[in-house]
Amino acid sequence: MSESSRPLSPHLQVYKPQLTSMMSIFHRGTGIALAVGTLMLAAWILSVAAGPEALECFNGFAGSWFGQLLLLGWTFSIFYHLSNGIRHLFWDAGKGFEIETAYKSGYAVLASAAALTVAAVIVALA
Repeated sequence: MSESSRPLSPHLQVYKPQLTSMMSIFHRGTGIALAVGTLMLAAWILSVAAGPEALECFNGFAGSWFGQLLLLGWTFSIFYHLSNGIRHLFWDAGKGFEIETAYKSGYAVLASAAALTVAAVIVALA
């Protein structure tokens, strides 16, 4: 078999996206968002240690629309990663691999992440 007649590896243009594959990609993305959000948390801690002016500067950024958007995304990422991690624990135990169950648990992860994010925002604003 010559080099040019070898089959090409399948790619995203060949396969139709499925809920499980999209959630896997999203899980990785939220992991990155959690790392970035942790940097924001570290910046807040450093601003507290640096004094009132630094804290006021940080609070100004965190209170802006962009800072609020970052905090909302970080909060959703925490709850999505937690919910999907619990789902993976069931998979590690060999449960929930049936297509119907995998889709139901996927939608449950999305719903729980959204509900927990809304609950956290309500508590934060109260």
